[in-house]
Parts: sequence; structure tokens; C-alpha cells
Amino acid sequence: MKISVIGCGYLGAVHASAMAELGHEVVGIDVDDAKIAALSEGRTPFFEPGLPEVLTSALASGRLRFTTDIAEAAGAEVHFVAVGTPQKKGSHAADLSYVDAAVEALLPHLTADDLVVGKSTVPVGTAARLAALIEGSGSGAALAWNPEFLREGFAVQDTISPDRLVYGVPAGAVGERAVAQLNAVYAAATAAETPLVVTDYATAELVKVAANAFLATKISFINAMAEIAEVSGADVTQLADAIGYDARIGRRFLNAGVGFGGGCLPKDIRAFTARAEELGRGESVAFLKEVDAINLRRRQRVVDLTVTALDRPIFNAKVAVLGLSFKPHSDDVRDSPALDVAVQLRGLGADVVATDPQAIENSRSRHPQLSYSTEIEETLRGAAAVVLVTEWPEFKTIDPVWAATLVETPTIIDGRNTLNAAEWRAAGWTYYGLGRP
Repeated sequence: MKISVIGCGYLGAVHASAMAELGHEVVGIDVDDAKIAALSEGRTPFFEPGLPEVLTSALASGRLRFTTDIAEAAGAEVHFVAVGTPQKKGSHAADLSYVDAAVEALLPHLTADDLVVGKSTVPVGTAARLAALIEGSGSGAALAWNPEFLREGFAVQDTISPDRLVYGVPAGAVGERAVAQLNAVYAAATAAETPLVVTDYATAELVKVAANAFLATKISFINAMAEIAEVSGADVTQLADAIGYDARIGRRFLNAGVGFGGGCLPKDIRAFTARAEELGRGESVAFLKEVDAINLRRRQRVVDLTVTALDRPIFNAKVAVLGLSFKPHSDDVRDSPALDVAVQLRGLGADVVATDPQAIENSRSRHPQLSYSTEIEETLRGAAAVVLVTEWPEFKTIDPVWAATLVETPTIIDGRNTLNAAEWRAAGWTYYGLGRP
């Protein structure tokens, strides 16, 4: 099947490469000349495990190409819109200007029976508005909404072998045709009996934001319990283990720490709240404001804990920060708790030296005032305190005995509760966790 993918950022580049790897003929389109040049040469503009191999393979097969010319979308049967929906400046609402621009640019190149498929995360009601726009163009094309559920670090796997598929389609024959076209796109997944939900536009839009809101709530819930644990002497990790055995609750996403970040959860719960208020139902998701507040408080808690843990004033004290990306196996520093902590500590006068396996350059471009090192040893040497804020395997497996020989003061703040506290204390470290004695 011939497919176009409009927008070749994180979502679009992964989707275009994976679709070509599955055997489709794909053209990826973006307005960014540098991005298109890099992808055309087989270079990924961001770090994502497995993507370089899939991109290279797809390009070599001849089934994948990239361009800045939207007219190249003509002839494709299915057009995926995968552009960003960042948070509006000065507002919690989503900025839909990129989505609108992509669809409007596509309109002159649509023909009868084409299917435009939204993958971007949008406020509920967006699909119906865009469907009316496409219908008004007289092209005969239709719209479907097919939300993505990618996990950074596992995006290629999640695209090729998704855990579920959701199609938001119109009623009647047009919707039936859309389902058939999407089933052809995802033939491998449907053959593997991947769970499929066929629904209306509004439900498909809500599925994505509701899922992110639930995950954010679960993370903030256990972080709220960590706040109680810190003043009561309880151990939030054991608490999470105990309640996680309840099948109704589950253990995943019950890891207390510095909180969530990235380009999805924070902006999506804020945009969800803003849209609910526009619909006159702000009270229904008012709790998400507290979810957001709890999340931001945990970053401040790590900063405060670091200041308290130091045996000297923070001004000019070297603080080693382990981690910059918002999660391991990613170079994404958008709304990263780790980078936020590093910046706050630097703002208090600390001599911050930070390291990360993938996110140094992205961090440097945003915050050149920080000092960076590619070496863990250099980062640790002479530190008055160490702060672990991204749970990369390289950091989780640091030998505490070896590390103690490098630092000025063996004090560590485990912002992800990922280290073995007993081992670090046995090696002479003063260990601080979040919600752990």
C-alpha cells in the first residue's frame, strides 16, 4: 500500500520507517530541510533504540523516501498526520496549528477514496472539525483517528507489534471503508490478533489522553504516598510492592521518585484539563491539577534534599547529577525532571556537573550554563553530593565502593529509588531515597 506520513519528528519518523519495514511504500514529508536531509541519509535526528537499523533497512529496500514537498503525498492511499501538538505559550491548551497546517496543505492532493489518518494527540472534538474540513474540500477523502501509544525507548517495537489498535471512524459505508484501509495498513498486527477497538472520533481522541491521565495519576499517587512515608517513617517501596499484588492495582507505574516528564504526559494532562474546562466539565478532571502539582513537588523535594544532605553550603559545592533525559533509553529532555533538578541546583549556586549516555547535547542546547561530562568517573570526582535522577543501567550498576574513592563526600540522593540502599550504606555512603527510611 502507498502511504504518506506528514511530519517526521519522533512519531512520524518512527511510523514511516516501521510502515516501510512492514512492506508498504512510504513517503515521509516534513517542512524541516535539515531533518529530511538527515533521514534521507539514514541518520536519525534523535536517539531511539532500533530505529537506525529499521530506517537504514527501509531506505535500502527502496520502499521509504523523504521529502519537503507536500505534493509528493499525491498518489498515496492513506495519509498519516503525525505532527506535534505542543502546549500553547501562556496556556495549558494544546497548540493545534501544526495539525491544521498539515491537513490544509494536504487537501489539494487528496482524491476520492483517500484516507487521512490522525495520529497526533489532540483535544476531543478536533477530529470532527477536521473531518468537516476534508468533506468541504470536495475531494471525496475521509478521515480516521488512530491514536499512537508509543513508549520512548520501545517505539519501533510498539509500532510494528502494537498492544492494541484503536480506529476512530465515521458511521456507515465511509467508516467501513476506513476500517478496511486501516486493516490493510496493519495487516501484520491484525493477523496476530492484536486487540482492535473500532469506535467514533471522540472516543478515539479520548483514549490517548485518558490513558496518559491515568498513568500520570498512578505515578503521582505513589509519589503522594512517598510524601506521607517521609513524615511517618514508612517505606514507600515496600508499600508499592504490597498494594501492587492486588490485581486491581498492579505494580507497574508505582515507582516513587522524582516524577514523570517528557513530551507527552505533562502537556497532555494539562491540555486535557484545558479542554474539559472549555466543554464546561472542568470539575471532572480537576484532580489532574493536583496530579501535576504533586509531580512538580517531587522535583523540588530532590533539590531540597540535596541542599539538606550537603555538609557545607551549596554555593560552589560540586554536585554530580546522573541523568538528564526524562527516562532511560531516550535523549528526550522535554520537561525532564532530571534536567530541571540540575538547573535548579545550578540556580542555587552549586557547581553542577551532569552526565547522561544520550542527552548531553540536547541538554547543552537548552542549558549551556551547566557543565557536562561524558564520563561517570569525571562527573563523580570531587563531588560533595551525587544525585541520581534518570535510572539508566549505567548508573544503577555503579560500584558504590569504587564511587566512594572518587567523591569528596560519599552522599547520594537516589531520585529514582533504584539503588540498593543497604549496599551503598555498607560502602560508607549516606543514602537518601524518596519515601524510604
